[in-house]
Amino acid sequence: MAKQTINIGTTANDGTGSTLRAAFDICNDNFTELYTDDAGDVGSITATAPIARDQATGAVTISLLDDGVTHAKLENRYTASGSITTYTGAVTVDWSAATNFVMGSSLSGAIEFDFTNFKTGQVLTIHNLTGAYTITLDSNAATSETFNKLGGNDYDGSATNALMIECISDSANAVFNYSVLTYVSDTTPS
Repeated sequence: MAKQTINIGTTANDGTGSTLRAAFDICNDNFTELYTDDAGDVGSITATAPIARDQATGAVTISLLDDGVTHAKLENRYTASGSITTYTGAVTVDWSAATNFVMGSSLSGAIEFDFTNFKTGQVLTIHNLTGAYTITLDSNAATSETFNKLGGNDYDGSATNALMIECISDSANAVFNYSVLTYVSDTTPS
């Protein structure tokens, strides 16, 4: 149902506006729609945003509270940087903690990146990856995971690498696509 407007007539008491009963019926219908699930759960809106109406203009302002957006929506998952300070063995990489991770040093042995809290559509990058050791990818998917290599580049332990991984499906049978690129600092691209 669309918002209903109370007819207030063209001038005060001219008899052309809505009756008092009809006006309150319209008000009740509007509030009923506002507070139903079909119109959005007002409780969930006010839990993350204070809603204010300007008394002079009637304009409504919705402001997000600090930390009002959960990690499943934005937060660190899409905006933060993290670091990896373990350079050998199994390392948990929490996708809800950051969108890009920087290795603090070169690998000192074979490493396994164990992915947790990944979401479909999220892309994660691990930068400054160096060291001539084997890298293995794994996840905590409930049943299985598939890692699809994109392009023909392999990890080059003698160079600086960026490992980019996209979560294609966060289901029990998780699917990831990944690519590896080497890079060097260069202020004059050509």
